[in-house]
Parts: sequence; structure tokens; C-alpha cells
Amino acid sequence: MHSKPFPYPLLFWISVGAAESGGGVMNTRELIEYIAKALVDHPDQVKVTEIEGERTSVIELSVAKEDLGKVIGKQGRTARAIRVILGAASANSGKHSVLEIIE
Repeated sequence: MHSKPFPYPLLFWISVGAAESGGGVMNTRELIEYIAKALVDHPDQVKVTEIEGERTSVIELSVAKEDLGKVIGKQGRTARAIRVILGAASANSGKHSVLEIIE
């Protein structure tokens, strides 16, 4: 089973998403939600919650059971890629962000 490729570069997706949400910069929770919804077959079942600590932010991602493999990917490659993007996005805020994929 193949994942749907992004038809445009990720930065385009982020800027379009920010424009659709009223402009401005997309926060990390919105970014993870946007990426997850693009990967899964059931985007309506994507749920992202953020638990903010003093120096660390935990982002919990929950998807439909049948979409879990699409978010994790072969040998965890997709999940690792999402975490790299999250790390780059959160570097500007000075906060460390952690992604937890809820089964």
C-alpha cells in the first residue's frame, strides 16, 4: 500500500494552511494536524492535542486504527520524518516538542 505523495513542497502546504486558517504562522499543533490529514484516508478522525510544559510541549496524535500504519510508515520512517519537521518548526519557539502517536 502506497501513501499519497504531497503534490507540492511542504513549505507550500504550510503557507496555504496558514492562509486558510486566517493568515499568520501555523503553530506546531496545526502543522502536525495538517500533515496527518494529508496522509490518512479518514482525515475527519485525526485528533491532535498539545500538552504544554515549561520547556517542553507534547503533541499527541490520534488517527483511525486503519490509518495508523500510514502515519507510522515502514520501519517508522514517516513518523520519524514528521518528528524531524516538528523539531525544525519548534526550534524557532525555543521549546522542545515531542510527538506521541496514540494507538
